Amino acid sequence: MNQRTTELFRLNGKPGWGQAFPMAMQHVLAMLVGNITPPMLIATTLSLSAADKILLTQAAMTIGGITTLLQLFPVLGFGMGLPSVMGVAFAYMPILTMIGTQYGIAAIFGSQLVAGFLSIFIGMFIGKIRRFFPPIVSGTVVLCIGLSLYKTAITYMGGGSAAQSAGTFGSAQFWILALVTLAVTLGCSLFGKGYVRVSGMLIGIAAGYVLALFMGGIISFEEVKTAAWVSVPVPFHFGLEFHVDAIAMMVLMYIVQAVQTIGDVSSTAMGGFGREATDQELGGAIKGQGVCGMIGACIGGLPTDPYSQNVGLICTTKVVAKRVFLIVGLVMLAAGFLPKFGALMTTIPQPVLGGATVTVFAAITMSGIQLLGEQPMNYRNKMIVGVSLAIGVGIESVPSILQFCPQLLRNILGSSLMVSFLLVFLLNLLVPEDNSPET
Repeated sequence: MNQRTTELFRLNGKPGWGQAFPMAMQHVLAMLVGNITPPMLIATTLSLSAADKILLTQAAMTIGGITTLLQLFPVLGFGMGLPSVMGVAFAYMPILTMIGTQYGIAAIFGSQLVAGFLSIFIGMFIGKIRRFFPPIVSGTVVLCIGLSLYKTAITYMGGGSAAQSAGTFGSAQFWILALVTLAVTLGCSLFGKGYVRVSGMLIGIAAGYVLALFMGGIISFEEVKTAAWVSVPVPFHFGLEFHVDAIAMMVLMYIVQAVQTIGDVSSTAMGGFGREATDQELGGAIKGQGVCGMIGACIGGLPTDPYSQNVGLICTTKVVAKRVFLIVGLVMLAAGFLPKFGALMTTIPQPVLGGATVTVFAAITMSGIQLLGEQPMNYRNKMIVGVSLAIGVGIESVPSILQFCPQLLRNILGSSLMVSFLLVFLLNLLVPEDNSPET
């Protein structure tokens, strides 16, 4: 191993650009689909115009690049100073969908602006409040997020709302596209090695996309042809609206994501540097996410978090040189200024997205179960988790049970995520601690 190569494994190393660029592109390809899919799903769910869908996709790349660079090069304590690849988070999808459906996309960004600001204080005091979110609490919430996303995945596998209106929902053509995409994604993730394994979702979508081209009549390139080559994000294009219940739900998600960020940053520090993450790094990471959430609210970029697949790449390759991740952030920013790139991404058929995202949503669910496993599943913990999920999921399944509640309360308690979080948080505080073995 020559001197230039070893520079890849030092935080402030100076590897050659020819060595750094392939490493950077590996990270870009690993996160690309995960970053653009949430804005595409939100745009479709809220029936936004094709132009707005492109803008959301562009903004996702832009805010991902900004957040990645801020985490790498902290400013005034915002950012952690460690390598990380940040992108729009799938975990926010249930809350974003609920807020958007109830109030419109302006309310999403209004609540994101407030929650991003408040999360800065979470980062400032993370050392003191971290104990209130043990695995039993964070695991229950993450598990609930995963369960909440399954309906979205299955709806897209069947062709989405447009197919429901056209009467073609669940057609054989859509099933084939979704299942082929799912099979290729799983095949790469389970049996592939190296780059193929970490990019299974990207390869699966590519396979489904090619199949859709051969089927004909599914993909249209009209928006790609008319899209401009270069443009900049339009500040406040989607507007800002502020609703108490929407803000409360978004603050909850920022709290949950703060807990997950702690896990990702800790994994990066241990896997990349063989040490524990410091409180300064953890707090800086959360504060960086908060301020970038505020920036995103202004330019149309949805909330971000560290991408676990990229954390996995760091732990596997041990490549931690800042120069590599500087390239990652700059490439993402460049993509955010290219409307034709955004337009091309919006041509991905919904069944293909559905087939690919099933694996992501399943991974989120299993992450929640894995977190729960960090505490003994004795009778106390089983009941806290079980009751919280039962009531949360149950109320969302039978919303009419809240018909006599005030509208504000119905909006908050109509989310299984909100109810489950409130219950597990309170029960964990009220029920005496019990660390006895599993029963």
